[in-house]
Amino acid sequence: MDVLPQQVLDFLKTSAPFDKLPEQDMAAFAHDASLVYLTGNNKDELLKENKGRLFLIQNGQFSVEDSPNTQRHLSEGDYFGYHQILDETDYPLKVTVDKPGLVFCFTAQSFKKTLAYVSVADFFHGSRENALQNQAVVDSNSMWLYKPLHELIEGLPVKASESVSIHQAAKIMAEHKVSSLLITRDDKLVGIVTDRDLRNRVVAQAADVSHAVASIMTTAPAKIFQHRTLFDAMSLMSERNIHHLPVIDRHSQQPVGMVTATDIVRYQKGNVLFIIGELSKADNLYELIRSSWQMPHYFATHAKRPGDFDIAGKVLSQATDIMTRKLIGFFQREHGPAPFGYSWVVYGSQAREDQTMGSDQDNSLLLARTPNETESAYFEAMANYVCNGLGKCGIKLCDGNIMASNPDLRLSLDAAKEEAQNWVNAPTPAAIMHFNIFLDARCAAGDSSLFQRLQQARMPLLQQKMFLAALARHNNDTPVPLSMFQKFVYEKGYKQGDTIDLKVKAIAIINNLARIYALANGLTMPSTLGRLAALPAGSGLSTKDAQNLRDIWLFLNRLRWRHQLANNVTDNRVPVSSLSSIERHQLKAAFKAIERAQQAAVMNFSGGMS
Repeated sequence: MDVLPQQVLDFLKTSAPFDKLPEQDMAAFAHDASLVYLTGNNKDELLKENKGRLFLIQNGQFSVEDSPNTQRHLSEGDYFGYHQILDETDYPLKVTVDKPGLVFCFTAQSFKKTLAYVSVADFFHGSRENALQNQAVVDSNSMWLYKPLHELIEGLPVKASESVSIHQAAKIMAEHKVSSLLITRDDKLVGIVTDRDLRNRVVAQAADVSHAVASIMTTAPAKIFQHRTLFDAMSLMSERNIHHLPVIDRHSQQPVGMVTATDIVRYQKGNVLFIIGELSKADNLYELIRSSWQMPHYFATHAKRPGDFDIAGKVLSQATDIMTRKLIGFFQREHGPAPFGYSWVVYGSQAREDQTMGSDQDNSLLLARTPNETESAYFEAMANYVCNGLGKCGIKLCDGNIMASNPDLRLSLDAAKEEAQNWVNAPTPAAIMHFNIFLDARCAAGDSSLFQRLQQARMPLLQQKMFLAALARHNNDTPVPLSMFQKFVYEKGYKQGDTIDLKVKAIAIINNLARIYALANGLTMPSTLGRLAALPAGSGLSTKDAQNLRDIWLFLNRLRWRHQLANNVTDNRVPVSSLSSIERHQLKAAFKAIERAQQAAVMNFSGGMS
């Protein structure tokens, strides 16, 4: 039956993606609609009358097969029938009425006109491909910070042997119009010379320019590997207060380029590193605390665009790393150096570099050997000082006591290896809940090579099939918050009745999936995005699915960061009513994709047995 266009308009204004159409085009689209009430008795007749149309459910619940894909359970705000219009193929349409309801019907001709709008076309093509079409992810103003340095470096590195003269080095710099020169020995980086060095160490000192450039270079300069991101380079340059950072190939150890302060200015879209610079300047605990407590205000003031939320977790994690190193330095300035080698290991969100304002600290001390009583007292005092100091800086103490101040988390390398073996031997659900956090680990201070030795020893253990199967089954035990008919399932026991804990019910599941595939493929980086990007062909997760999980992860993190900053809270319970129509559709699509990935992981690692 025909309906008044106004009735259709009222619903379209709350239905993505048509809610973004210009008013005139939305009115024309609405004018060409009809409304049917589908029941079990009349569905065959009405669907036949409206064959080839796009259907939008106003209310009711339906099980639909409208393409070669599997059956979908749909309810209010969902679409069906678009597959045959997009593919120009007459797919059979099978509908089971689980609960009768009203359905809008739009002609194929009218629908095709709306596809001229990119947002509409992306929405339906993405729905067909089971992909999250989150244009904000593509258009992010801050995504450049995630780019690896090798994608940003242009041209060959400007370098010279340590044996060339100062005069020759200056000529090379002038010819290439650069402000710094990489100095090598047997093609390996040994130093750097900058314009400032020539001014202060040559001109000001009236040095003989025929001397070897090695006599005035800065030896053992700070450097960064080419697979790290521009953000990593910015953080290191800010922390060390340097303007030139050599970029090194991690395999050959040969220089491949240089990042300069000028490059940073050229790429940087906003002053995202102000807080890190302030932390790096702190010379005592009081100054560190004063700077750290600016972070909530800093994020609330500067994180405005969707892309800003993509790097907020990385900024906060980098800041926590710097606070940790500063606190260790303050302690050692007072009590002397450590009696032997150690690695300060961070876990969970800090290791993954996706902290939020509600993240607590998770850390431990990895020791080169078992300490004697005196040595043990030193490490205990250092751990207590650092953990309590982080607490004073706003990184709250861990409720589960996963901190280096806990003597059970100050282990020797041999003891840590034995602990990993115990994980693999008894991966019960309760045990997995306990040790899962320790599988995302990173060295934030101390001897990184000690931590790498642990990682290398653990890798073959954590790749065992029975262990991976247990992880996959455990991850599948957390259902996404959607009912069978694609309705949101809300948290219980809270004043606001339409909230979903995005961390527990979605983001953590993606973190777990990325971790499982990374372990299976011998990858040691802790970052979820890094893991998804580094998975090789044949990993068990296709490039397309990994990319989709990446987009979903970014989308969900944006929602929870925006929720925390807008409401001045630290929880992850996002009200669905606070989302736009397109975001609600994207959230449903995200949950469905996560569920498929969960089930695929169970199939891949445990033969489908959950």
